[in-house]
Amino acid sequence: MVMTLSRDVKRSTNRSNFRRAKDVTLVSASASVVLIVDTFMLFTHNNFNNKILGFISILFYLSGDKGEPGPIGSPGPIGNQGPKGERGLDGLPGLPGLKGERGLDGLPGANGQDGLLGPPGPKGNVGARGEKGDKGERGLDGVPGLLGIKGEKGLAGRPGMNGLIGPQGQRGDKGDSCVAPLITGEKGEKGERGFPGREGYAGPAGVAGEKGQVGPKGERGLDGLPGLPGMKGERGFDGLAGPAGLKGNQGPRGYPGLAGDSASNYFTGILLVRHSQQSSIPECPHGMGKLWDGYSLLYIEGNEKAHSQDLGFAGSCLRRFSTMPFLFCDSNSVCNYASRNDKSYWLTTNAPKPMMPVREAAIQNYISRCVVCEAPSNVIAVHSQTESIPQCPQEWTELWIGYSFAMHTGAGAEGGGQSLSSPGSCLEEFRATPFIECNGAAGGCHFFANKFSFWLTTIEAGKEFQKPISETLKSGNLRSKVSRCAVCYKP
Repeated sequence: MVMTLSRDVKRSTNRSNFRRAKDVTLVSASASVVLIVDTFMLFTHNNFNNKILGFISILFYLSGDKGEPGPIGSPGPIGNQGPKGERGLDGLPGLPGLKGERGLDGLPGANGQDGLLGPPGPKGNVGARGEKGDKGERGLDGVPGLLGIKGEKGLAGRPGMNGLIGPQGQRGDKGDSCVAPLITGEKGEKGERGFPGREGYAGPAGVAGEKGQVGPKGERGLDGLPGLPGMKGERGFDGLAGPAGLKGNQGPRGYPGLAGDSASNYFTGILLVRHSQQSSIPECPHGMGKLWDGYSLLYIEGNEKAHSQDLGFAGSCLRRFSTMPFLFCDSNSVCNYASRNDKSYWLTTNAPKPMMPVREAAIQNYISRCVVCEAPSNVIAVHSQTESIPQCPQEWTELWIGYSFAMHTGAGAEGGGQSLSSPGSCLEEFRATPFIECNGAAGGCHFFANKFSFWLTTIEAGKEFQKPISETLKSGNLRSKVSRCAVCYKP
């Protein structure tokens, strides 16, 4: 833009100078013609007057007004370089130039100094769960802890059994006489009879005497009381077949019999056990007869070995509860009860977990109740291995729905499992700790930390043969990975 304006100013200046030079050239040309004419008159005319007039004209011409500047001449030859001039005044600031193109990237600069600590940023979102890391090396042993505060005095224990009689001690040395020297006095009068002395200690057993002679026969004693009925004897051998009897006469016609029950009420002796997981006794399904109710036994542990009960069998419903429902006997024909650290495990209720072991009457709130029923046909459990409730097979009827309970472990990693076809593998309520441990000798029950329950999990379609992804479920989201189930029977 500046260059264009400069070219326009230069062109305008040249045009003005050209016009001015043109006018001066015309004037100069006219004056030259007059001068030539006057000079010609001065030298060609003989008349004196004319000569004077020409001379005056020449003088007038030579002494005329100052003419306008002549046109700019052609550039002269380049002269010698003159001395260096002084620095001129600063020119006016130029107009802003056009925006240039982006230059090349510069070389990376040196690292700057550390900036000041900025304010805390906003709380970030919860990151995705990382994959399980490799097992770390064993850390250094910690510093021994401080000496703990002396605990409170424990409750007094039960009185112990009387100890065995110890061996007889050795006879002691003879003691010094404590009787004063005998001083013989006069014989006194007979004193009054003294009070009876205390009963002396029993003396040691005497030497067994010799066997005495046989005494005379005593009289007949009174008849004893009748003895208790003896046990039923075993069935005797079949006797020889007797001869065929004579044909008897036809008897009179009998009375009409009672109306028989329908075939649907005929039971085959198949048993069904239902556990309420509550402190209340459950009801048998409609159309099934109740045999008995009781308490839900999961398994027992004796001599550090576990024996598990299938919750679908009648053996898991004991009529009476005890923290120690069994005793043990040895090869010496001796049986002991509640004398070892044996345990029993029971299905529990939804009562809040206690902080300390519960005892005696308080235990009743934590033991599940059960009922044994007689079913008209076989009963099975079906598992969906998804979060949806499975359908019973065609022509089968649903009794209840629940969660797929597989196995359990307790103290010493002992425990057992449920047959997945048994109704005992389908518990109606899910709990992370569905059973409680009872110590037989101590008589208390508690939820200890070494109790684990195992449940069938959900498996998404199309992922049967993929590697399982590790996942930890917290309280409130536990049921999202537990398989559902249903108990069915065929009416």
